[in-house]
Amino acid sequence: MKLLVQVGSLAEAEGAAAAGVDAIIVQGVEAGGHVRGTSSIWELLPAVVAAVSPLAVLASGGIGDGAGVARAIRLGAQGVSLGTRFVATEESAAHPEYKRRIVESVAKDTVYTENLYDIGWPGAPTRTLRNKTFAEWDAAGRPRPGERPGEGTSVGALRMPSGETFELPRYAGAGSPLVGFEGDLDYPAMWAGESVEVVRDVRPAGEIVRRLAEDALLAGAHSPASAL
Repeated sequence: MKLLVQVGSLAEAEGAAAAGVDAIIVQGVEAGGHVRGTSSIWELLPAVVAAVSPLAVLASGGIGDGAGVARAIRLGAQGVSLGTRFVATEESAAHPEYKRRIVESVAKDTVYTENLYDIGWPGAPTRTLRNKTFAEWDAAGRPRPGERPGEGTSVGALRMPSGETFELPRYAGAGSPLVGFEGDLDYPAMWAGESVEVVRDVRPAGEIVRRLAEDALLAGAHSPASAL
């Protein structure tokens, strides 16, 4: 078994290396979903590479095209870990509206919050697409958990392939609108990083990987293997 640990700081990276992991995923604050990073991936990545070398380091956060992959490799990463780019794939189980919003959004359409989506996952900062949940909370003065608009209500239900249905509470820290979601799509969290800036279409995952590798080489990545 290979063990990879995602970290958000130099101290966490050094701790993971000391624990004997096989590789470290360095996450910058640009990432979508649950965010451990508090600084830019472009600042944190070279510092971690220097500190844990020769341990393999992967870069995550704000990377969605070949140019970003090449930049990470030039800074010492041996690969990348992408999330947002693969939401917008044909194979993804994300709701079609979720995919559409990923494609049509830019970086400024994402928002980082420290405790907005904390139901079921407390204490985890997140980056999501702006929506009505964020807008209403922001307009109310950003009240703390327990005092937020509509807290305790459901934004819809998620029907699983098995036939099971789960209510998705407002401010849920786990779950996103998948194909089986039934409800108001302006309220559940749509996890997305700043890399939405370069995501412009929905394609098969394999095609995306091949294009990332090809574009990374054209942008100056050191070797074909590094981009895959």
